Amino acid sequence: MRPGCLILSATLLVAACAPKQAEVTNAAAPRPVPRATRPGGAPADLERRIARLELSLMEKEAQVEELQSLLDDTRQEVVRAMAKLQTLATRAEAASGIAEAEVALQTLKTGPGQPSTPEGAQAARLLKESSTEFDKGNYGGALYLANQTKTLAGAARGRLSAGERGAQRPGETAFALPIRLVAASRGNVRAGPGTGSRIEFAVEAGDALIGYSYVDEWIRIGDDSGRGGWIFRSLVGRP
Repeated sequence: MRPGCLILSATLLVAACAPKQAEVTNAAAPRPVPRATRPGGAPADLERRIARLELSLMEKEAQVEELQSLLDDTRQEVVRAMAKLQTLATRAEAASGIAEAEVALQTLKTGPGQPSTPEGAQAARLLKESSTEFDKGNYGGALYLANQTKTLAGAARGRLSAGERGAQRPGETAFALPIRLVAASRGNVRAGPGTGSRIEFAVEAGDALIGYSYVDEWIRIGDDSGRGGWIFRSLVGRP
């Protein structure tokens, strides 16, 4: 056979095999697995993680504000006690304050199996400390602690009343303490954490609200008039 024929045969053989090799290579290439995304383009699981982090940050900010407020109150109390030793509360005033705090705590009594609240537990502790200071003769300190007890008892009643309007939801997480919120825009408060739940009432931008717990991106809230329900997180913010 001539050399030219051999070269031509080899060329035709390579050309015939090349497409098949490309087909095999293309068939072996793995296809990317699509991920569930939301209209904004971000994966749904990432959106949920971001929502939980934002809610956790909101809770921590509220805790810092509450601790700072308690610190300021304590400092002012000490200053007043040091500057005006002759105007400390009398025994009768302290006893009256403790009695009022005890009544406030009585309203938080829950039956077996019913959840307690962080505020209720802290209020009970402060009431014991108030009684201890009273026995020591520190009537100013006793009255101060009794007033703190009443404030916490009021916050606990708000959380409990919000819970009574709806059973605990699967995955519902309670904030460590009630969070002061404000409506960022007009929106609907629903009976449950989802757009399929019925609308309970509407809020306007600037309305004051209290947050008690959350499920994913929905927050269980209440307002000053005693109404409650669930609102989407983007509709509220910190005051």
